Amino acid sequence: MRVKLKEVLEELNMTQGELVKMTGLRQAVVSELVHNQRMSLKKEHITKICEALNIKRIEDILELVEDR
Repeated sequence: MRVKLKEVLEELNMTQGELVKMTGLRQAVVSELVHNQRMSLKKEHITKICEALNIKRIEDILELVEDR
């Protein structure tokens, strides 16, 4: 699973800090998601981000990738 948060934020011309304020998530969590360094995804985190950014389709923020 790959989180496309970096691309979404760039498209919206939004910073990680702005997303942190909108969602209440910790800066470290947002940074790990942006850089795909998070070992597990919490539904709560993805839900907060989708609601804050008005994302309706999960495929707009998540992408299935094959394990290598």
